[in-house]
Amino acid sequence: MVEIPYGTKHALSTVRPGTALAAGVAASAVLTGLIWLFGQRLHGITLLPDQGASWYYWKLPEPTVWTRLSAWTGYAAHQIAFWWMIFYAQTRVRRHAAGLHPVNVVALAVNTGFVALHTLQTHLFYDGLAQDVSIYSSQGSVVLLLVVVLLMENRRRGLFLGRPAPLGREVVDFARRYHGYLFSWAAVYTFWYHPAEATSGHLIGFFYMFLLLLQGSLFLTRAHTNRWWTLTLELTVVVHGTLVAVMTSGPDGMWPMFLFGFLGVFLITQMHGLGLSRAARLLLAACYAVSLMVVYALRGDLLGGAGEAIRIPAIEYVLVGVLALLLWAGLRVARLIRGPASPRP
Repeated sequence: MVEIPYGTKHALSTVRPGTALAAGVAASAVLTGLIWLFGQRLHGITLLPDQGASWYYWKLPEPTVWTRLSAWTGYAAHQIAFWWMIFYAQTRVRRHAAGLHPVNVVALAVNTGFVALHTLQTHLFYDGLAQDVSIYSSQGSVVLLLVVVLLMENRRRGLFLGRPAPLGREVVDFARRYHGYLFSWAAVYTFWYHPAEATSGHLIGFFYMFLLLLQGSLFLTRAHTNRWWTLTLELTVVVHGTLVAVMTSGPDGMWPMFLFGFLGVFLITQMHGLGLSRAARLLLAACYAVSLMVVYALRGDLLGGAGEAIRIPAIEYVLVGVLALLLWAGLRVARLIRGPASPRP
């Protein structure tokens, strides 16, 4: 890595976490705006008719070797670069700071460069990774990210109403140490899955991905662990999921499932890591219950609403248990392969 002068390093170390986050969010909005602006040129692309929920609409009817190669090569380069920066930070930097490390600046620049590259690739070749992989892989990567966050934060805020689930310390520590590689994959893979289209759903999703890339670029800084910022990233999926559901299925569609499902996870788990008073938590729960009853009463399905609202929380908590079990089993197998550790003198 290029050596950065001491004065520059000192200036970076004094950057406030709030300043870094505010600048990063503003830059994410600008990048999203540029995708919208340039995306107006893509209206003439001919696409196949929509074929249902498992069909991804925005892909070429007749892909070529070059359209596929451009998407997969760009994705692979972006992914490897991000993973290398995480590895460098863990093995060479290894300490947290209030401000930025030089490697954080490099990570921000690299991610911005690959955002520009993917936008250019869309306008030259159009296709993203969606041509070759299922739409559920993109959605599942983000769900997995959210589930790992629940597992990682179990000790700090609990899993059910502030009470920790009986997850092994070794499992949680492993997730906390290596989560960066998974989270960067989820963000980079999902970003390259879609072409840089300018539909409302794409733009909302891209803005969310840019926030996740920003979070990933701020490793080993105080901004990266700010609990209000990390909660914002978790709750952004509420906005994204609800709005995309409204756009795709209309006001009579399944948007309440996403709204009340993800907000249910907030009430059961996420709000208990904020230091809120008991009265504040009860007030939020009451607002949630009243809103849910009003929405489903207006839809004429008050009883069915409760069942629909628990689907997403139930899926996420089951996945936390499954993931913890898989990690535990993997760590046990790894320990058996390594054999017993030699006693230290």
